[in-house]
Amino acid sequence: MSTAVIAPVNPMSAEGKDTVMSVMRRDRANFIRLVSDPKNWNVQTRCTEWETRDLVGHMIDVLEGYMANWDAAKKGGTPTPAGLNVMAVTLDDHAKDFRKLSREEALARFKKDAEKFDSILEALTPEEWTSFMVSHPYSGPVPAGFYGTFQIMDYGVHPYDIEYGLGNKLATIDEATAGLILPFAFVFWQYQVDPKSAAGVDTTYGIDVAGPWGGKWRVTVKDGKWTPEPETGNFDGCDALFHYDSPQDLVLTFFGRYPGGSATGDPDVIEKVRHLHFSI
Repeated sequence: MSTAVIAPVNPMSAEGKDTVMSVMRRDRANFIRLVSDPKNWNVQTRCTEWETRDLVGHMIDVLEGYMANWDAAKKGGTPTPAGLNVMAVTLDDHAKDFRKLSREEALARFKKDAEKFDSILEALTPEEWTSFMVSHPYSGPVPAGFYGTFQIMDYGVHPYDIEYGLGNKLATIDEATAGLILPFAFVFWQYQVDPKSAAGVDTTYGIDVAGPWGGKWRVTVKDGKWTPEPETGNFDGCDALFHYDSPQDLVLTFFGRYPGGSATGDPDVIEKVRHLHFSI
């Protein structure tokens, strides 16, 4: 996989499209390399309960779900989202359902779907990248350009899962991959608040992510809501501060691969923050 330095961009803007597409294709090529090796097909990955073959099944599931909703959006339809709270369980069931396919059938179907969806994203105009709304199967309508980074979430993180399953406990993900995903973590976290864990929590804490793709955020948790804002100062008044050495550290924490980051401040707040969100 290329280690060339890629300058930070906003993946949600039309100006970020070329970078998103480039990183997506690079990460997809790495994913295909790993899943195409017959020795890896039944490897237990870092992704709970999934073997490598299930990652391929997962990609068939999400790609075909995206494209079905894309067709609906072109006709003016808005399919009802299933909800993020059921996403993990439903995706697991769907991925394993493709175990009925042979390895050759699964890989061929996935590659065909991937090529088709690539062409759909490539054809988006700058206006469509930010304004054409397509309903995500679990979270509802989002700008079409978001789907480029949704693909990076899979193609960038799942190779880490396979490498980890193959014994590389020091595996990580690419900096640009993580940098493009990072803004979406702050979006999704707003909708992943676990009501029971957030009950009675009233606090403000900081998140500091090092590196050119990083940044600083002040997060308020109150009345069951998680609200991030860019931090321009020194986190004055925060009850705790979470520091991540890299975007990779935060993104792998977001996906539940491990509890990354170091934390200082009120121990009770730190403990509550670490359990505020349900997994997707």
